Amino acid sequence: MEWLIILEENQYLIERYIETIWLERGASQHTLDAYRRDMTRFAEFLKDVSLLEVDVVLVEAYLRQRNEQGLSARSVARSLSCLRGFYRLQLRDGNLTEDPLATTEAPKLAKPIPATLSERDVVKLLQAPELGEAIGLRDRAMLELLYASGLRVSELVGLQMSMVNFSMGAIKVMGKGSKERLLPVGDEALHWLRRYCAESRGELLKGKAAEVLFPSLRGVQMTRQTFWHRIKHYAQLAGISSALSPHTLRHAFATHLLNHGADLRVLQMLLGHSDLSTTQIYTHVAKARMQQLHQQHHPRG
Repeated sequence: MEWLIILEENQYLIERYIETIWLERGASQHTLDAYRRDMTRFAEFLKDVSLLEVDVVLVEAYLRQRNEQGLSARSVARSLSCLRGFYRLQLRDGNLTEDPLATTEAPKLAKPIPATLSERDVVKLLQAPELGEAIGLRDRAMLELLYASGLRVSELVGLQMSMVNFSMGAIKVMGKGSKERLLPVGDEALHWLRRYCAESRGELLKGKAAEVLFPSLRGVQMTRQTFWHRIKHYAQLAGISSALSPHTLRHAFATHLLNHGADLRVLQMLLGHSDLSTTQIYTHVAKARMQQLHQQHHPRG
């Protein structure tokens, strides 16, 4: 790409900024090159205007131009982030007394569609734990409960015995913002939960009178990180190559319910979302599945 001539003062300020990023953050060469490109494009846009004489009108005109050139919202947001860093440095160095980007808002980014598993892969994952061991039976119950109820991992590891109502087949959960919700467990998960409590929980507690439903090998509450490592271990055993996250089974719970006709408002309550828009992200996954099924099975698909 051929760069236009930019002010010598601006070139100096850009190089000083890049040098600071390298010294203070230890940024990679790839990151440094990207920041240099973003700053140079902005300086080209300014032509004979100093970077130190910029106001909010110029910044927003530049971002608007970048948007009109077909840049994605994510790329525009990255450019703005780069400029914010530059002007923070100028304020710190005393070159400016006011931030020209103080009132500039970043473009709203579309929420990424969560990764999920097929129903077949979920079954393989659930069946991966070795049931001849106390820890394996515990993990089977945890995986079954996670998929049956759509719990967050933090909610799962924080469950207490008093939160389980075996006769109702439900659990009481304290979610984000201390919001309480009652969730159905389902027959399959309830079966594994009963079996685990009868056969393995006492062994894992090592004689401790603890309320924690799923104790670690030390007999205390398990951490989110520990359970995440268990999921990765079982995914490997099951031969699942899909990218997993700690919330993979929560995403699968939501997506599979929608695929089978669940109401979005009901799903919102089950997931504990305060805003329906957070739940709606799963409709994109479900729609993609519906399109795939239509293409596979419709005579004119």
